[in-house]
Amino acid sequence: MSNDNCINGLIEWKRHMEGVKAELVEEMSCHLKDLLDKAVAEAIRSNKRDQASVLSSKKDHVNNNKRHQGSISEKQKVFMHRASLLKLFLDLDLLFYTFGQLSTVVWSWLCLFMYTLLVPYRALHVLGSMYSESSHPLLLSGLVGGQLLVCQISVLGVLPIYVVTQYKLPPASSFIVILEQVRFLMKSYSFLRECTPLVLRKEKLWTCFFPPISQRYKANAKHSFCLFRTPCIKWNFVAKNFAQFLGCLFFGYYLLFTLCIPVFTNMSKQPFSTKTLVLSIFHATLPGTFVLLLSFFAFLHCWLNAFAEMLRFADRMFYKDWWNSTSFSNYYRTWNVVVHDWLYYYVYRDLLSLCKQWYRAGVMLTVFLISASVHEYVFTLSLRYFYPVMFCFFAIFGVLFNFMINDKRKSPVWNVMVWTFLFIGQGIQLCLYCQEWYAHIHCPLTEKTFWGLVTPRSWSCRS
Repeated sequence: MSNDNCINGLIEWKRHMEGVKAELVEEMSCHLKDLLDKAVAEAIRSNKRDQASVLSSKKDHVNNNKRHQGSISEKQKVFMHRASLLKLFLDLDLLFYTFGQLSTVVWSWLCLFMYTLLVPYRALHVLGSMYSESSHPLLLSGLVGGQLLVCQISVLGVLPIYVVTQYKLPPASSFIVILEQVRFLMKSYSFLRECTPLVLRKEKLWTCFFPPISQRYKANAKHSFCLFRTPCIKWNFVAKNFAQFLGCLFFGYYLLFTLCIPVFTNMSKQPFSTKTLVLSIFHATLPGTFVLLLSFFAFLHCWLNAFAEMLRFADRMFYKDWWNSTSFSNYYRTWNVVVHDWLYYYVYRDLLSLCKQWYRAGVMLTVFLISASVHEYVFTLSLRYFYPVMFCFFAIFGVLFNFMINDKRKSPVWNVMVWTFLFIGQGIQLCLYCQEWYAHIHCPLTEKTFWGLVTPRSWSCRS
């Protein structure tokens, strides 16, 4: 009996499940049908929208073409009050700042000029008049030479440094004073170097003012000296050279004002990276090269030619064709003939004679070190910070290039190499000096120490 009940229960459960199954299938089919209907309806609406957009775009295109064709015939020039996109406005306040305190520059220059004009000559004149009659000529020479050395150190050595630092001259004014200091030192040294042996040999002092001449003209030195003078002064030539000098000055200022100041003003406020440094160097290559060319043309051509014309000095070989140099050794000889000749005659030859023609490489290295030290001295005092970029370029890279790219290089390819290195070097120098200048402005020293003064501020300044 119990088995029959179990069988009947299973049969009823089976029928119940089949009914549930049928209901589920019916509901699922209804849901699927609704979903399919909705999908088909959405597809139909989307197709209609696409067709409508295509038709509207075609209509818009046609309308635009019609409107454009109409605007070409109806278009007219409209005038209004507006400025040009490229504004060549130049603020001269920075230029006036860099050349500030000109009165201080003038009186300090007059002191240096009058001293160099009078004192060395007077000292040799006294020595020459008393040397032949003195019972102790060596003692006399030591006394006169010692007094002259004290005067040289006081006037040509200490005075310009005192003026620049005490009066806090701006950069351009400082450059004028320091460069004139170096020039007067070179002039006084060359005068003493040439004339002292004449005095010791009891010759007349005035003979050292005239160029070396042959035996034929020794009786008429004045006539020989006139051969080196122009017959008259061409004042229009003087005015033209001064005008070109001023033009170069303003153009160089414009380059720095527009291409360098906007880039380097806020550079110390950015995080340092090699990419930023390389990009800034390439950015400074063009203005750096222009500054090099403008400095050469303004000073070595315009300025020196103007004064040579006013002084009627006929030998105008202040430079040679350095732009055709295929070696750096030739470039150093031809870039500035005046300084090169002074270094050659009064440093290189004298040191070589002391070494009895030995150690030529060492003597040449000494000349490079002297030149590099003087250049760095000028930049340090004028810019008020020690950053030996110029010294490294002269004393390290200059020496290497002088021996590596020497006079044996004759191919025009080496001329391209010389110009390439000049471009890169000028970019590096301008970039580093500008960075250091603005680093000193943005990150002043709280406590002045020796290492703080000699350590480049741009390495750590991130204001």
